[in-house]
Amino acid sequence: MTASVSIGEKKQFVRWFLQSYKMKRRECIWILNYMLSNEDLLEKTHFVEEAHYCPRAMVMSSTDSKEIPFRFYKGNLMTADAEKSFHDLRLNPDEHLYIQLNFPNIPPPTMYLSVLEENPYIPKDASVNEQDRQIAEKILEESMSVFHEETIYKQIDEALDANDRDRFFELSAMLKAFKAIKKDGE
Repeated sequence: MTASVSIGEKKQFVRWFLQSYKMKRRECIWILNYMLSNEDLLEKTHFVEEAHYCPRAMVMSSTDSKEIPFRFYKGNLMTADAEKSFHDLRLNPDEHLYIQLNFPNIPPPTMYLSVLEENPYIPKDASVNEQDRQIAEKILEESMSVFHEETIYKQIDEALDANDRDRFFELSAMLKAFKAIKKDGE
């Protein structure tokens, strides 16, 4: 993600986006076209993810997205009225605007990545950090280990109930090997 994106790059991206995707609300097209004609506004516009955390933000969705069609956030207020947001753009051209565009972006198009900026307003606890990921992996690993061991015990019980000596010895050896591996891993 880039820290500073030029007006030219933003214009090129918006044009590409408008040519590549249809929007759920036609007002979104009007707003994006208005931005193309207003360089001062475009200079203060930032394309980010999770825009709802920002003090002044818009979320727009393409027709092939499952997300909300349109939202405008300003301070603690939120509206789906695109006309009100358009008036806010015209009346407050000096305020920064953060835009989240919802469209099929896996893998992310290079054109999108060239204008995507880091969202400075995402709370630190809103994303999963490395320590949380490692803890989750450890819990998953332990629960899988317990499940695997319980499954072997259950199969041993079934082999005993069926008087299947060969299966019993096979599973017992498997359990012994599993416990040895588990002990070495600790």
